[in-house]
Amino acid sequence: MSDATVFDQATAMIEKAWDRPIDALETLALQRPVQDPLLRSAMQIRSTLVVSSNAAVVHQDRLHAMTSPGRVPAFYDMERITRAAVDLRIAQAESQARLQAIGSIIDAREAARPPDRDPAIRLAQAAVARSVQAPRTPGPPPGQPSASAPVGPVVAANRPRR
Repeated sequence: MSDATVFDQATAMIEKAWDRPIDALETLALQRPVQDPLLRSAMQIRSTLVVSSNAAVVHQDRLHAMTSPGRVPAFYDMERITRAAVDLRIAQAESQARLQAIGSIIDAREAARPPDRDPAIRLAQAAVARSVQAPRTPGPPPGQPSASAPVGPVVAANRPRR
């Protein structure tokens, strides 16, 4: 996996977690006083990810130049090749660690969020809970029409006449 992809993954993770484009989030992260410290931390880690991504690209290009097809490295080039390979691995490991740090910040944000974020969801859950707990009244099941009431005066059948 290339480091440019790691940077793109970090950007996508941040955009998805905060549900806004990265340009708007960069503006929010720079505001004072800080409204969302977790966003600010994620954006700072993302900016350091740019540095390690660029370092990885430089080390990878250097390594490819020293080991290009048709080129036989000299004995003294072996130390430079090894050093470039080690520096490339370090830059890639740093990028992965920063990506995991952004993931941890997003996880912490989700864990800190109250469970009932949306009042409509909370009201719907309360209504369902009440309907399940409510005692049933005798009669026809809900959804079926009830018998209609008679229209007109009620005449008593067993009344004595005068």
